[in-house]
Amino acid sequence: MKRWKREVLVLSLCMFLAAPMSAVAADPHGGMKMSGSDGMAMKEAPMPAANGTDLWNYLQQVKYREIFTIWPGKGKLYQGKEPHGALLTTYVNEYALSAIQGKKGTMSAESIVVKENYKPDKTLAAITVMYKVTGFDPAGGDWFWVKYAPDGKVLAEGKPKGCISCHGQQKDNDWLFTGELK
Repeated sequence: MKRWKREVLVLSLCMFLAAPMSAVAADPHGGMKMSGSDGMAMKEAPMPAANGTDLWNYLQQVKYREIFTIWPGKGKLYQGKEPHGALLTTYVNEYALSAIQGKKGTMSAESIVVKENYKPDKTLAAITVMYKVTGFDPAGGDWFWVKYAPDGKVLAEGKPKGCISCHGQQKDNDWLFTGELK
């Protein structure tokens, strides 16, 4: 085979093999990419609707405890306070982590903060989640709020007055108490 034909064949083969890889890296539907310890994409899940059941299913599908990061500077079972619980563990997705690390002052759309609320005996009491959804509630920072029982049953969702009135004290920190965003 002539040299130029062989080069065209090799180049075509490279382009054919690279096409699926670029599809994995692309994120045209607002899905979240999750990476394993080797840095390779494990799976991609589209972001859920602002609905407690959809959000719970998403968190279970992506295995948030494995994929999300514990809030920087916090560990597992750090000291909490009411109404959340005596002990807390807070996980954030990649969008929230970027805002925290970049000291951006506000979290971007699709940021998710998952707070596991524990009793003093380290029994899981509830899971509270803040999910930023563009246009959901501009007056409330666009946060969608959910409180789950440990089994995933939705106890409160949407715009709960208790969540908004308490977290409203932190409007300058994008409604968050866990750590500074600036």
